[in-house]
Amino acid sequence: MSLNRNDLIKQMNEASGEILRKKGYVCFVDILLHIGKLTTEDYESWQSLKVPYLERVIRVNLMKLNHMLRSFGQNSIKGGLLASKTAYMSRGKGPRTPLRFSKSGDSNIEEAYSTHYCKPKQTSD
Repeated sequence: MSLNRNDLIKQMNEASGEILRKKGYVCFVDILLHIGKLTTEDYESWQSLKVPYLERVIRVNLMKLNHMLRSFGQNSIKGGLLASKTAYMSRGKGPRTPLRFSKSGDSNIEEAYSTHYCKPKQTSD
């Protein structure tokens, strides 16, 4: 049985909090791995360019995935996290090349996937 949007958002928010506490930052790919919508094997295949774009191996339909991605960015900003653009590059032998997240390669979608959200630095007064 597939989860509805609200259930996915609830899982995403819980995972986001756990990942943020553990790492000090959170990214959408880590959330997908954490909630089981992306396998480590598929993620590594994408990183080694065996999969042309990440959405191909994510186990959520694109409408729900797009909703999750938008909600993730909005919730992160509302929660006071700082956006940090991150370059995802291929791994393995040969030249490192930028990885694609979506079939379309749309710059807004690619940026949304690749943005990490970090806790603000604490200032000591």
